[in-house]
Amino acid sequence: MTTVGFAEIERKYDVNPATVLPLLHDLPGVTHVEEPIEHQLDAVYYDTEDFVLAARHLTLRRRTGGDDAGWHLKLPVSPDERRELRESLGDNPDRIPESLLNLVRVHLRGRRLVPVVHLHNRRILHRLVGENEAVLAEVCDDHVEAERFAPAPLNQTWREWEVELVHGSRDLLDAAQERLSSVGVEPSVNSSKLARALGDQVPEFVTVPAIRPTRKSSAGTVLMAYVQEQVRAIGVQDARVRENDSDGVHRMRVATRRLRSALSTYRDLLDRSVTGPIRDELRWLAGALGAARDAEVIRQRLAHRLAQEPVGLVVGALGERIDAHFADVIRAARRQTLETIDSERYFRLLDTLDAVLTTPPLLTRADKPASTVIPELIRADWKRLRAAVFLAQGTPSGALRDEALHEARKRAKQLRYAAETAAPLRRTRAARLVAAARQVQDTLGDHQDSVVARDELLRLGMAAYLQGENAFSYGRLHAVEQGGAAAVETHFFRTWRDFPRASISK
Repeated sequence: MTTVGFAEIERKYDVNPATVLPLLHDLPGVTHVEEPIEHQLDAVYYDTEDFVLAARHLTLRRRTGGDDAGWHLKLPVSPDERRELRESLGDNPDRIPESLLNLVRVHLRGRRLVPVVHLHNRRILHRLVGENEAVLAEVCDDHVEAERFAPAPLNQTWREWEVELVHGSRDLLDAAQERLSSVGVEPSVNSSKLARALGDQVPEFVTVPAIRPTRKSSAGTVLMAYVQEQVRAIGVQDARVRENDSDGVHRMRVATRRLRSALSTYRDLLDRSVTGPIRDELRWLAGALGAARDAEVIRQRLAHRLAQEPVGLVVGALGERIDAHFADVIRAARRQTLETIDSERYFRLLDTLDAVLTTPPLLTRADKPASTVIPELIRADWKRLRAAVFLAQGTPSGALRDEALHEARKRAKQLRYAAETAAPLRRTRAARLVAAARQVQDTLGDHQDSVVARDELLRLGMAAYLQGENAFSYGRLHAVEQGGAAAVETHFFRTWRDFPRASISK
C-alpha cells in the first residue's frame, strides 16, 4: 500500500456560538500559542445507502482546502483515537483510491458507495507550541455547515471545538478539557462531524464483545471465543489479500482452516444445519486462497532441487521452463483469489459468519463445562489421527500410501487446531499437543509437497519431450524427489511412537 497513515487522537466539544475560547498558553508544557490561521475546508463524505460505514464508525471523505487536501479514511481505535489513512486526490478527484476501497470492501460486501453528506467548515486553527518549537496540539474552532443528501435532506449548522494531539501527551488533552469545562463546554455527544450531520440516520451496529474464556467456562464459550478469533482474522486479512500480500493470503487461509476444523471437532455441540453449509463454504474459500501459495511453494522447491544438481546433469533450460510454468499458474491463481473475494458468495459467507457470532448455533450440550467436554473431543481427534497413521503404515508404498499419509496430515492439522482451543483449560499441555501435531503436519506436508512436485515434473518432462527437448533432467529430479519422500516416510514412522497422548484434562 502507498497509503499514508496517522494516529488521530482528539476530543470534540459542543460549543455555543457566542462562547469565547479561553486562554490556553499556560497549559502544561505549552510555551506559547501561535497566531490563529483560518482555513476554508470542503468535504464530501461517502457511504452506502444504508450507512454501513457510519454504523461501524468508519469515515471516508474527499476534502479540499487546508493543508491536508485529499482522500481520508478514518478507522476507530478507541473512544478518542482513530487511525487516519490518506491518499492524494490524483488525476481524477472523483475516483476513490483503490487502496482505501480495499480497506472497506470487507464491510461493503458488494454495496455501492455514494455521496451522503457535503460539509463546509470555516476553521480557526490555534497551534499549542512547546519547547524547541514542537507543536503539541492543535485546537480547532470549527463553524460547520452540513447538508445531508439522503434518505431525507437535512441542513444543519453548528460550532464545535476539537483538541487534537500532535506531539503532546494525553495529559495535555486532560488539562485542555478541564480548561474548556471552565467556560461551560462539554464533550460532544457525537463521535464525528459525519455522525452529527447524519442525525438519526446512523443505524445501530451490534458489536459482539471479545470473549475471554477461563477454565470454568462452558464448552460453548471456549468454542465461540476461538470462532470469534478466526472470523475477525478473516476480516483483518481481507484488505491485505486484495493488495496481493502473500502473508495476508496465508493468514486468511489459515483462519478459514482453523474455523472449519473447529466446526468439525465441535460438531456435536452445534446445529449442523447451520454449520454444515458454513464448513462447505470455508473449504471453498480456503481452496481459492491456497492455489497461488501452493504453486509458489512447489516452484521454490524445484528451484532448490535444481540448484543442487551437478551442472553436467542439467540438460536443457529447466530453470526457465519451471519459472515460466509456475508464473502462469500463480498469475491465474491470484486472479481467481481476487474474483473469489469480490464474489457474492464470499460476501454472503461473511454475513453468515457475523450471524454466527451474534446468535451462536449452540446445542444444549455446549452448556456443559469445557473441562469435561473438550478433552473428550480432543481425544476423539487424536484417535482419528492414530487410525490414519496405522492405515498408512499398512498400505504398500505408492500412490495409495501417499493418499493415506496426506489423510493423516489432515488429521494432524485438525488435532492441532482442536488443541489450540483447549489453551484456556490447560495451556502447557495444550501447547505440547499443538507442537507435536504441528510437527506431524509439517513432516507429512513435506511429503505431500514431494508428491505434488513429482506430478509437476512428470507433466513438465512430457511437455519437453513432445516439444523435442531432452527430458532427462526432469526424470532425474523426479527420482530425487521420490528418494526424499521415501526418507521422510521412514523418519515419520520411526518417530511416530513418541507422539504424546491426548491428555488435556486434570
